[in-house]
Amino acid sequence: MKSIRHAVIKDIIDAQVIETQEELAAALRERRIQVTQATVSRDIKELMLIKVPSGDGRYRYASPMQNTLLFTEERMRRLFADTVTDCDYSENLIVVKTLPGGASTVASALDHANWSEVIGTLAGDDTILVIIKPKEATEKILKRLQEYLK
Repeated sequence: MKSIRHAVIKDIIDAQVIETQEELAAALRERRIQVTQATVSRDIKELMLIKVPSGDGRYRYASPMQNTLLFTEERMRRLFADTVTDCDYSENLIVVKTLPGGASTVASALDHANWSEVIGTLAGDDTILVIIKPKEATEKILKRLQEYLK
């Protein structure tokens, strides 16, 4: 049932502007799929849906694969201001702390920034591990991330 629900969610967000979890739950119910808000929240996290500008001053859910401009400086600044609480490092690892539930969205944005020094990210619920290569670039990347917090 989950795979069917996920496919329907993708169809819904491709076809219409969905701004909130409540709107998504209502759209699913219109298609005769009964869900709770907790289920919708989990689905959004599992599908790694992100909020992107809809062009009219609003934001809508989108699949990371839908959006060709996953990374912009402005999006990163806004995302960090709204979600990230702290950054620190050791050796070639940076730990980024977020509000609960925010790590996957921030990690996806970091992955799509295509910074050559970032090998990849690993996201939990509120913590991201950013792996840097070469080790000497770690402080430079940390400084770049901290700039987004200002």
